[in-house]
Amino acid sequence: MSVPEAPLEQTPEGLLPRGGGWFVVNLADARGMRSEKFGGAVRFEGDAEFEGLGINVRVLEPGQPNCYYHRESQTEAFLVLEGECIAIVEEQERRMRRGDFLYAPPGTAHVFVGAGDGPCAILMVGTRVMPEQVGYPVSEAALRHGAGVTEETADPQQAYAGIPRPEPAQLELPL
Repeated sequence: MSVPEAPLEQTPEGLLPRGGGWFVVNLADARGMRSEKFGGAVRFEGDAEFEGLGINVRVLEPGQPNCYYHRESQTEAFLVLEGECIAIVEEQERRMRRGDFLYAPPGTAHVFVGAGDGPCAILMVGTRVMPEQVGYPVSEAALRHGAGVTEETADPQQAYAGIPRPEPAQLELPL
């Protein structure tokens, strides 16, 4: 059996895989997205989600969270590729820098906030086992960094109400 190569489409924001199959794309050339509140990301996926795996690289400016503090029913792992950030994990703040790795078993509450003098790039990998469950607990540590909800919810639409969706964008990477 042979797995086909997915074609890469050139968009104004970078290369985007079309259809299923394998592909090779450089992080700097891949289509990204940007949120004023939550920084930039390259998710690598195009038309089809990766089966069983979520993977992206997030780029955060100092003080910028990657999302809201949350816990989910998936295993996740994070590797700081460049720069510095603060990981808020189970209400504990841990400064992370290039080369630092965080493993988060299912149910671990967490969020990242850019720190230091410049952008931070973090490789984020998670399993995708359905059904996924997510919760947004109130966290004093996350709220101090603008990275938390003020009312606990299990509904992502409620947690992110009023926050504009990320826009496609070519990212400038600190790597």
